[in-house]
Amino acid sequence: MTTIPAAVAARLVTDPDVKATYAVDESVGAVPPGDFEVVRARDLADVVEVMRHAHESRTPVVPQGARSSLTGASVALEGGIVLNVEALDTVSEVDPLEGLAVAGPGVINADLKAAAAEQGLFYPPDPASSAFCTIGGNVATNAGGLCCVKYGVTADYVRALQVVLPGGEVIRTGHRTAKGVAGLNLTGLFVGSEGTLGVVTEVVVKVVPAPDPALTVLGTFDSLEDASTAIAVLRRERHVPSLVELMDRASIAAVQALADYGYPGDCEAALIVQSDRPGHTVEDVALYGEILERAGATEVAVADDVQEADLLLAGRRALSPALEAKGPRFLEDVCVPVGRLTDLIRVGQAIAARRGLEITMSGHAGDGNLHPSIFFDDRDEASRENAEGAFGEMVAAALELGGTITGEHGVGSLKARWLAQELGERELERQRAVKALFDPRGIMNPGRVYWS
Repeated sequence: MTTIPAAVAARLVTDPDVKATYAVDESVGAVPPGDFEVVRARDLADVVEVMRHAHESRTPVVPQGARSSLTGASVALEGGIVLNVEALDTVSEVDPLEGLAVAGPGVINADLKAAAAEQGLFYPPDPASSAFCTIGGNVATNAGGLCCVKYGVTADYVRALQVVLPGGEVIRTGHRTAKGVAGLNLTGLFVGSEGTLGVVTEVVVKVVPAPDPALTVLGTFDSLEDASTAIAVLRRERHVPSLVELMDRASIAAVQALADYGYPGDCEAALIVQSDRPGHTVEDVALYGEILERAGATEVAVADDVQEADLLLAGRRALSPALEAKGPRFLEDVCVPVGRLTDLIRVGQAIAARRGLEITMSGHAGDGNLHPSIFFDDRDEASRENAEGAFGEMVAAALELGGTITGEHGVGSLKARWLAQELGERELERQRAVKALFDPRGIMNPGRVYWS
């Protein structure tokens, strides 16, 4: 039976029903283990005590925030401790002069954005789960989102971290200054490490001047190739769009089944494009509309104001609930060179046809990051196995096209088997050796990422 030190006994979750909610994340098939404990840390001292105890007793630790992981990275482990840091949720500083904000790992992404906005500033990383995902989780997975094509991902904004290592040592990485090259970039090492090295307890992020409210262009295409041409031209624009999203025919059908968002029923793809460039949104979206038309769009709608812009984006925002309404699915996350995006979609369509599955292909076209959804009947084991096979084929296809097995969701446990295929065995061993420097007893999220 897992033991908990007396110093944090008051933070222990004892109600079985509540405890079960902390045992799983949003990944497909997540199941609570039989023996585990949950500690809801309230401050740095709680984290230090748990990490000291876990190291001494060789107890596995699963760092956890909002439990929105889609890859199984924050599911409880048998005999382990779930260390939840949602309560470390304070934005302690926003500094307009230095262009930074300081946040606890439990701060919700949208709340950090709001705190920055109060000072006329902007925190750009914008996962689709912005309303409920935490900054600690964003750091753990190097989260991206809708606006990566212009602004980049979480790693581009993390200046410094406070981290508690196994054994309880508290370290700081990075700098609060705009520049700093003293020593190795340990901050970059922790961003995207998925809880395998330590527990992040404070994040210093870069914030930038707030852009203008975005305006939107929506174009529909009868040809995937024409849509791909439009994406390539938009990528080469001097003033890059702040958002370039793609929905394929199956995704559009799912959205239209939820409600009428005005998409034609026979189009092959839709592109949603935005500009938030201060003082130039009107001219930008007019140009983007012309680009879509020249590329072969059959219909183009250009927003004249923010309200109309929101209406044109509404169908894309409805995509996630529309897909959830369709039933159980593997939600993929692969990234390929932008020029191979159409190839990836065609591969997905071929897999769907060959296996008799429904697969939607949509995502962040501006940076080549798609999120295929592979649907299955969870009452039929054969259906699930068929979908799992399609999942593996999609990952393999992304690698063959020069891409990666994950663009922003992370590796977790669901994709760990393919990491060596992307990195190579020797590189994987080097990364395991780096992990061992910080976690010599292997207690940090074992079995995730560095699967063997």
